[in-house]
Amino acid sequence: LGEFSSREMDILRLIAQGHSNQSIGERLFLSLSTVKWHNQNIFSKLDVQRRTEAVARARQWNLL
Repeated sequence: LGEFSSREMDILRLIAQGHSNQSIGERLFLSLSTVKWHNQNIFSKLDVQRRTEAVARARQWNLL
């Protein structure tokens, strides 16, 4: 398990709240491509392929 940056945790929390990538970018003042890049890092660290899997795994590991 890789360590999560504070930005990755911010994004993971917003994913869990149901925000779209566009909404996350607007809230955190990030481009859509930057949000997607962070998503891929998060998914890799959680060993998942989808947002719903990421949220479930993060909850399982008590990250959320």
